[in-house]
Amino acid sequence: MRGPKTAVSRREVLLGGSATLAAFAGGGAIGLAANAADATLPISSLDHPILPGTVTKNMMGFGSSGTPPILRLKQGTPFTIDVVNRLDEASIVHWHGLRIANGMDGVPYLTQNPIEPGERFRYSFTPPDAGTFWYHPHCNTLEQMARGLTGVMVVDEAEDPGFDLDIPLNIRDFRLGGDGQFTSFFKPRLAARGGTLGTVSTVNWQTEPVYDVPAGGLLRLRLAITDPTRVGTYSVNGGEAKVIALDSNPLPQTSPATDIVLAPGQRADVALRASDREGEIVTLTRRSPKGEKVLASFRATGQSLRRSLAELKPLTPNPVVEPDLTNAEVLEFVFGWTPEGAPPIQSICGTLDYTFWSINRKAWEGDTPDPVAPLATMRLGRSYILRLRNESPNAHPIHLHGLTFKLLKSNKRPLPPLYTDTALLLKEETMDVAVVADNPGDWAFHCHVIEHQKTGLTGYIRVAA
Repeated sequence: MRGPKTAVSRREVLLGGSATLAAFAGGGAIGLAANAADATLPISSLDHPILPGTVTKNMMGFGSSGTPPILRLKQGTPFTIDVVNRLDEASIVHWHGLRIANGMDGVPYLTQNPIEPGERFRYSFTPPDAGTFWYHPHCNTLEQMARGLTGVMVVDEAEDPGFDLDIPLNIRDFRLGGDGQFTSFFKPRLAARGGTLGTVSTVNWQTEPVYDVPAGGLLRLRLAITDPTRVGTYSVNGGEAKVIALDSNPLPQTSPATDIVLAPGQRADVALRASDREGEIVTLTRRSPKGEKVLASFRATGQSLRRSLAELKPLTPNPVVEPDLTNAEVLEFVFGWTPEGAPPIQSICGTLDYTFWSINRKAWEGDTPDPVAPLATMRLGRSYILRLRNESPNAHPIHLHGLTFKLLKSNKRPLPPLYTDTALLLKEETMDVAVVADNPGDWAFHCHVIEHQKTGLTGYIRVAA
């Protein structure tokens, strides 16, 4: 069933949307200084209607209403945000894709203590890169994310690229029964394979929302896959559209906005020219066994602005240092099932009570005040080739915190020379990526299928002088 019409003005989008501001009524609005921080971000339990005619109980959100907040920052501009934990359990916030100081990365015990109920923690950072990012908990991760605790972060470029409308899209499923209430967040036999899929697909917590957009205008659609599990193939249908950035980094050459494969944690920026005729609709779809599933629609309104995609300024590449491949050391990582006999993971910050997965045939022991040794140590300023080998028949989106790496080659397919922080490793694929170890600290390194992460496919890489 089609969700409610959603009209978005450019001013509302730049502020994060009027509903987003309302979501912060109890804790300070984004962009409005309630104290010395630039923003206050409460973590709350809430109820919200997702399926028509029902209200889903015991959701979790950043704020107090059912609109996932959009944080907007400026490239190179310092930003502080106070996270206030209003839950009855510990939480924490990780800023996915941001290359910031290790102490601000939001990983329990590895970078900071969890934020306990009633506590607040101030994050301070200056984003070096522009693009589409997102944020989520790294404590009791599966349940908190499954209940809704994800948000989109936009870092605007220093120079406006010239869009008429900018629309962040928080794309994720929920596991709901027919009554609109949560079912089990995972099934062990599926966690040991590809993961447990959701049952209800949403965009910004709505089912098939319709966005009113200026006819003939230029739109920037920011697709952020915040789902705990699903790998999907997405397309923009109708109008002229092209992909201009992936995982926050501009593409050297744009590509068609069809058959875009995105895994959990990944993002795609799409430049779309809306239809000229009022009432015409462009759709965002995801491929399914039953055909193309409509996730959201963009309906042209008013007289055509008669814009052209050629008017857009090319996005400026982010300041990522090019790896020195001639002097790069190779580090190998094997992703696969856990050797038999491994004990269940015991974690202070949430556990699924199973150990299915491992890196280099050793499972992560859990989030504890005394983490296991790093998977590898990289020397500050040096270049490395990370050889990622998937021994399993399941796909793994591999995410590295705090650093950006470059795709080099695969034994399965040609790879474009893209910079990213999350690479989808296919069944039995070996992929080489290159990275400059230019950000010191202990950086989490894990699969972003959260069931895989929480049952062993996690570790960290140390960057040290």
